[in-house]
Amino acid sequence: MTVDTSLVDWSRAQFALTAIYHFLFVPLTLGLSFIVAIMETIYVTTGDEKWKEVTLFWMKLFGINFAIGLATGIIMEFEFGTNWANYSWFVGDIFGAPLAIEGIMAFFLESTFFAVMFFGWNRVSKKFHLLATWLVAIGSNLSALWILVANGWMQHPVGMQFNPETARSEMVNFWDVIFNPNAFNKFLHTISAGYITAAIFVVAISAWFLLKNEKMRDFARRSILVAASFGLITSSYNILTGDNSAFTVVHNQPVKLAAMEGLYNGKQGADIVAFGILNPRKRVGDKEEDFIFAISIPKALSILGYHKLDAYIPGLNDLVFGNENRGIESAASKIAKGKKALAALKAYKEAKKSGNEQKAKAALAEFRQYEKYMGYGFLDKPEEIVPNVPIVFYSFHLMVGLGIWFFILMAVMLYKTMTGSLAQSRAWLKLAFYSLPLGFLANELGWIVAEVGRQPWAVQDLLPVKMATTHISTISVMITFWMFAFIFTLLLIAEVRIMATQVKLKAGGGKNV
Repeated sequence: MTVDTSLVDWSRAQFALTAIYHFLFVPLTLGLSFIVAIMETIYVTTGDEKWKEVTLFWMKLFGINFAIGLATGIIMEFEFGTNWANYSWFVGDIFGAPLAIEGIMAFFLESTFFAVMFFGWNRVSKKFHLLATWLVAIGSNLSALWILVANGWMQHPVGMQFNPETARSEMVNFWDVIFNPNAFNKFLHTISAGYITAAIFVVAISAWFLLKNEKMRDFARRSILVAASFGLITSSYNILTGDNSAFTVVHNQPVKLAAMEGLYNGKQGADIVAFGILNPRKRVGDKEEDFIFAISIPKALSILGYHKLDAYIPGLNDLVFGNENRGIESAASKIAKGKKALAALKAYKEAKKSGNEQKAKAALAEFRQYEKYMGYGFLDKPEEIVPNVPIVFYSFHLMVGLGIWFFILMAVMLYKTMTGSLAQSRAWLKLAFYSLPLGFLANELGWIVAEVGRQPWAVQDLLPVKMATTHISTISVMITFWMFAFIFTLLLIAEVRIMATQVKLKAGGGKNV
């Protein structure tokens, strides 16, 4: 089959554009909803009206982000149908259940109580309003659960069987899909990253209040106390979930792990690169050095992957060309088996069409023998299994570095708040303020590692991206790409300006306007 590479590239670019913009809003919604719920809980528990003022201000920023972010998410769902029809056909029976639950339970939960949360002040009791706020937070996070269950299945398809009659993956075990280790760890790591982003958002704006207006000291101190505590706890948890996520990648997506570490030749007792500059001339199979410069932590990658000092971690060369001594099959062998699977599937369909049941049975048996290699049959050369190593490597290491910085920042801000020295620490206040965009950046980098790292696959080992697109004209995708880019940019500018206006009004002494 001839593949229109320009159509594939523009379809990928359009979905990446939408996901990047959408993922600017989602982490803030996930985390800010819980921070607001905690602030309101303190208000209801203590009866202190100053906590109500704190709650109302951050709830307003949450509402602005929620409303504008929702628009970008809806467009992503339409793109599955317009640009990724083959993919939607292939995964439709798997994604139907979790996405339906997301729509029925999580979305309606947050939508219903969203109105009470914003318009129920002085109309319902304090306790009922607090319940509504918590349910909005829980609903927002449950929405993320079902989305990430679907995404986790794409990274590690389980609980399914391919139906050769319909050429679709069909769910055979709902619980295997839900409790897929890849999905579970991805969910926990993603929401904890969102919590940190929201904590940095609150701490950064509160730091700016302290820098601009002494009268905001009490408001900012209360905000930072909650946000930094929340951020410190979730930063610690994020490190743990990151370790678990890496563990699942080692076992289910070894090529992605090798790209994350720039590891070309497998090693027993493999190191983790703490800091390094990749050799831009390096390619799989050549004899160039992997790095121009690197500082490594000895054996740390083996410990991370197998919890053993001397465990063997395969490199890209092992995974592309095979390693008989380690029992690693080459990509060329997998491609050959994949082509046998596709040929057997075609023979099965032709035999069924002509009514030759005996031939159909034999073809089906051969297909089942090579079924797990089916996706490789669409590849043309072994090197196609390797993602863009520099993008994955630098995104991963920058994300990890930012995660360490966030932990330090939250710890220092909490300590200085509790000791009453924060207002005098102008250097730390400025560092906190300038860290505002870094939380969003870390989330985007994490998403890039997850999605670019699994290339060329739309569904790991079963469906490459180049076979997942809709057969439409490239020009139509190009037009909608620029249209979405324009609309999303307008939405982002609108969000930033509305939020900035609210923050400036607050800093100027305005009440909750």
